[in-house]
Amino acid sequence: MPVLARGSGIAGWGAYVPRYRVKAEEIARVWGWEPSVPRSLGVEEKAVAGVDEDSVTMGVEAALNAIARAGVEPGRIGAVFFGTESKPYAVKPSATIVAEALGVTPETMASDLEFACRAASEGLRSALALVEAGHVEYALVIGSDTAQASPGDVLEFTAASGAAALVVGPSGDSVAVLEGVYTYVTDTPDFWRGAHSPYPLHGEGFTGEPAYFHHIESAVKGLMERLGLRPGDFDYAVFHQPNGRFPLRVAQRLGFPREKVLPGLVTPRIGNTYNASALLGFARVLDQARPGQRILLAPFGSGAGSDAYSFLVTDRIEERRGRAPSVDDYMEAKRYVDYAVYAKMRGLYTRIA
Repeated sequence: MPVLARGSGIAGWGAYVPRYRVKAEEIARVWGWEPSVPRSLGVEEKAVAGVDEDSVTMGVEAALNAIARAGVEPGRIGAVFFGTESKPYAVKPSATIVAEALGVTPETMASDLEFACRAASEGLRSALALVEAGHVEYALVIGSDTAQASPGDVLEFTAASGAAALVVGPSGDSVAVLEGVYTYVTDTPDFWRGAHSPYPLHGEGFTGEPAYFHHIESAVKGLMERLGLRPGDFDYAVFHQPNGRFPLRVAQRLGFPREKVLPGLVTPRIGNTYNASALLGFARVLDQARPGQRILLAPFGSGAGSDAYSFLVTDRIEERRGRAPSVDDYMEAKRYVDYAVYAKMRGLYTRIA
């Protein structure tokens, strides 16, 4: 469903990546995988949330950075959308906790969203629409996950922790103005977790072609056709990053050179942060983009769906860039742990009395 923008964009952006890292080769060593397996995924190591961190605490940190860059009083934020697969409460909204911590309450919308790794992108679409319609002045979108994976499963090499946040506002106060967005959604069973299952399952035969590639390609092609753009019109391309290989492959299939993808490709260094995955890549691009450049953003969520956005960078980005830590600042501040410490922090085993 294509939509043409009428005046909204990104007023501020923020990121958070935990400092703890576990190397992919360490996971392979513990479970007896050949070292070639994590290498084939294009992931060197992944970020691990500490024992005192969860999707809410990480989301608050990223949101504080986004609000600092936007320079907006929290009371002017009329909506908070929190996208995650790993909220700390089964029944209790995370968005209200975040909104309270940031000083956004009580006169605001607050919603938790679910759509696998695309939930935060649903929030972004909604936030942009609310701003354009004049229902709110600013909105806050957060993608944050402490991704789960069954111990020893191939998914464990990539399932990571991290958060990204975007303050959405009117185009006149944006560092990147929305040109258009296109969404493509079907019922494709590539990844799921049952109500009482601690870890997700994945249909490997569906993961690539019918899910990730088909949906992202359909959304991006729909957007470019609607806007009359080609890959050469974009300076950067950011795709959902379940591993280090898929984004480069889908870019090639769509006609985008790898040079336009690499600036936003963060998964090889921190793993797949699920709802924060594409948004962290987008944030890293905003950390370096120049006025006048065009950015393609294409998140994806299993189940399955993809959104494709086109943003134009404005002059305001230069003055706001230094107001908060960059994605690289977080990625470079790291401390390695072994598998035992990683398993303890992520609750993969518990003490028996």
